[in-house]
Amino acid sequence: MLVYQTDLNQAKSFLFNLFRQNATPAAQDWLSQKLTLLDTAFSEKDFYLAFSAVPRFTGKTPLQLTAASIAEADQLRTGFSPAAWTVDQLARTLLLLALPYEEKERFLKIINQLYNTADMGELVALYASLPLLPYPEAFKARAAEGIRTNIGSVFEAIALHNPYPADYLEEGAWNQLVLKTIFTGKPLFKIYGLDKRSNPALARMLSDYAHERWAAGRTVTPELWRPVGPFIEERLLQDIKRLFAEPAGLQHEAAALACYQSNSTEAKNLLNDHPQLKQSIENNEITWELIGTKNLAVS
Repeated sequence: MLVYQTDLNQAKSFLFNLFRQNATPAAQDWLSQKLTLLDTAFSEKDFYLAFSAVPRFTGKTPLQLTAASIAEADQLRTGFSPAAWTVDQLARTLLLLALPYEEKERFLKIINQLYNTADMGELVALYASLPLLPYPEAFKARAAEGIRTNIGSVFEAIALHNPYPADYLEEGAWNQLVLKTIFTGKPLFKIYGLDKRSNPALARMLSDYAHERWAAGRTVTPELWRPVGPFIEERLLQDIKRLFAEPAGLQHEAAALACYQSNSTEAKNLLNDHPQLKQSIENNEITWELIGTKNLAVS
């Protein structure tokens, strides 16, 4: 397993600059005092108290990010984006990065204690910060645990705009993350690493889910077919033909794009029967991101 370790100094600098751009002067003073205290005379008690108290001093305003900040976040850690973060989440992540990490066991003990006692807002910060923390390989079980949560904001923190799952989750846990994202009506295009982690077992699971929906007289999101395309075989090809039989729209675009990404001769022939869609794909007028964005707008 590859270990993707973010440069902690760069991460702290980047996040604190964001905090200065988004927090009130009073919140900046409070956090600066806490970070200085932890740096000069670290105390677990002081850390836990500060971590818990954050929203009272920072508020929970959503961050306002520039395109340059979003690009810088991705350079810091490929796939990392705090675009959906709030000010308190940012402050809590800075506190996490202030923890002394030279002693691995002590560091992990503190983090695990947080997970065991965290409220909803604290869990959101913990899961979203995973790609930045030291010893990232130690949190695979925690990430898998996050997938099972019934709290929407917590699930989104681990599943969306977060590179950690794609880099570290085992295949079974990854497949459950994708399926649950669809089941809960969240957009697949916001899952980092979806294409590189697609696999035959996931394609079959998604097909089974589609058949259950169809049997109940329900529709399925056109994004469902994104991880299916590279693994089209006879049964899955019948699913794609069914999409083409539906009224023209996003389902047709999804069917065409799945065929375009397939190595199946039958799928390629099916796509050739829809030359306008094929041309639109080649012109980048149909992409999974565009399909997901359009589907989100009409959901």
